[in-house]
Amino acid sequence: MSLRIAFVGFRHAHIHGLYHLARNHAGLELVAACEEDAETRARLADSGITITHDSYSAMLDDVPCDVVACADYFAIHAERVTQALERGKHVLCDKPLCVHLDELNRIETLAREKDRRVGCMLDLIDGAPFVTLRDVILRGEIGDVLSITILGQHPLNYGSRPMWFFEEGCHGGTINDIGVHVIDALPWLTGQPIAEITAARVWNGRVKQHPHFEDGAMLLLKLANGCGVMADLSYFSPDAAGYDLPAYWRFTVTGTKGAVEAGANLGTVALWPDAEGGPREIALLAPRTGGYLDDFLADIAGQPAPGGLDMARVFRSTRISLLAQRAATVGPIRLKIDA
Repeated sequence: MSLRIAFVGFRHAHIHGLYHLARNHAGLELVAACEEDAETRARLADSGITITHDSYSAMLDDVPCDVVACADYFAIHAERVTQALERGKHVLCDKPLCVHLDELNRIETLAREKDRRVGCMLDLIDGAPFVTLRDVILRGEIGDVLSITILGQHPLNYGSRPMWFFEEGCHGGTINDIGVHVIDALPWLTGQPIAEITAARVWNGRVKQHPHFEDGAMLLLKLANGCGVMADLSYFSPDAAGYDLPAYWRFTVTGTKGAVEAGANLGTVALWPDAEGGPREIALLAPRTGGYLDDFLADIAGQPAPGGLDMARVFRSTRISLLAQRAATVGPIRLKIDA
């Protein structure tokens, strides 16, 4: 039996991919889509997305559905999610799930009270390079992980990026925006939970006309086994290069028996074992296209996938991401590690 899914919020392009996945998914029936912003509705005319409502509350009142897919400017995500949970719907949200810890606490409480599932569009690790990287690490090819360097710079694309990014109170922070992908990926890639937010920095670099918007972001973490992680998550990549730089989402992982490197644009995974010359190219495994959606649906069915992106992991990754954003102001934060 298919689950009925309704959408709200198309002011960030991420949700377009989920809309098209849902429309073609055998387990889902797309029943409605809402966009409250008139300018965005006009832009969607030739997008293949059919808007049925201009009021979120009206859509929730009028259309029977089982799942609500939420997006929009980041600071409204929590409101969208809580409205759906209060009405007994499962929710799949664009990242970040929310921008404040008290919002996350409210979402967790509602999900428990209503016995509903919450998912998040954390899709980086569904890509073939990272599926392959995880396989190499967990097979023990480089031994115990010692150090991870992550280049995650993004282009800002000022002028074509939605202008709400630069409105005070709408974005919620670059670490929470981009860094949540890293924070979610690290335990999945290595089998090691994050033990400490050692240092975090955010600053205004490129867009001096919006001094409150901190487009620079760097993060230093410690994993449970002592592995150190350095990540550059800034919006400093050249706009002209788009998302095509070799350094875009590039992970370099060193261990007690060698090193491995993977990236969104590298084509293969490169392995340097200590015992032989290198590099040795590792062919990419198949991607998990739409894996976050499949994991969410498995969680709803009460059959969460081993190592999958279930609700508990979404909440844990979101909480650490919010704490990392906070650490840029208050300093290092040690975390309680749970299984």
